[in-house]
Amino acid sequence: MENIFTNLKLSFSRGSILAKLIYINVGVFILIRLWDLFLLLFNITGFSLFDYVNMPSSPGMLLHRPWTIITYMFTHADFLHILFNMLWLYWFGRIFLQFFHPRQLGGIYVLGGIAGGLLFMLAYNVLPYFSSMSAGSSLMGASASVMAVVFAVSFYRKDYYIALLFLGRIKLIYLALGVFVFDLLAITSDGNPGGHIAHIGGALLGIWFASQISRGRDMTTAMNRAIDAFVNMWKRKPPRMRVTHKRRETRYEYNARRNTANAEIDVILDKLKRSGYAGLSSEEKRKLFDASKR
Repeated sequence: MENIFTNLKLSFSRGSILAKLIYINVGVFILIRLWDLFLLLFNITGFSLFDYVNMPSSPGMLLHRPWTIITYMFTHADFLHILFNMLWLYWFGRIFLQFFHPRQLGGIYVLGGIAGGLLFMLAYNVLPYFSSMSAGSSLMGASASVMAVVFAVSFYRKDYYIALLFLGRIKLIYLALGVFVFDLLAITSDGNPGGHIAHIGGALLGIWFASQISRGRDMTTAMNRAIDAFVNMWKRKPPRMRVTHKRRETRYEYNARRNTANAEIDVILDKLKRSGYAGLSSEEKRKLFDASKR
């Protein structure tokens, strides 16, 4: 078991940013599932982790749990939810990395999630249609972040083709626009309006990133600095090296130290003559041994 965790730790530390994002999502999913299983086995209610990691639609509740605007993008409701999100992240993350730096992938993932979360909250608190849902609604999942990645590379390379089963080769931007239209039309037609709104927020952030990067501006720079600062907070800092200066002995101090040491050895030798080697203490034997090497 220890080897398994060691191998996972090494794989995480050596993996790309894409692999790290997938590892984090899967790890959080497993931890929450195990916690829910524990609660279920002991019939404990009212302590679901989802209440503390999902992003609430209420601005007041968000002020009490500000971290949820980040944590929600790493939580998933069930196996199929995380499976499809991670497949999309893997496929389009690899395409993204063909044109951009790995750090930009991490930055766009977080920024896309934040954009999706903010649009979700804005819609639920401004549009009258959602007024009856806003009180107890929350957001979870990496979909907004994934949409940001998809739309960033789609609008940066509008001529990029992908091969799809049954459809053959099509431009990636056509797939992205099709997903955008679907999310727009599905806002009021199924049981996940908040998720579709978050997708649109992530998509708009991805389009903005592509337009800015074409002008030579990288909007992920500030976010990556913030991520670096957060990560460095949890890293162990090496202890500071203490440099001390030892003063050299004077001749008088040297002679005094030698005379004291010689006197101690003389006492030990006298005791050795009287009671033999077995009668010496371990400390006296050590001093006698050290003296024999000088």
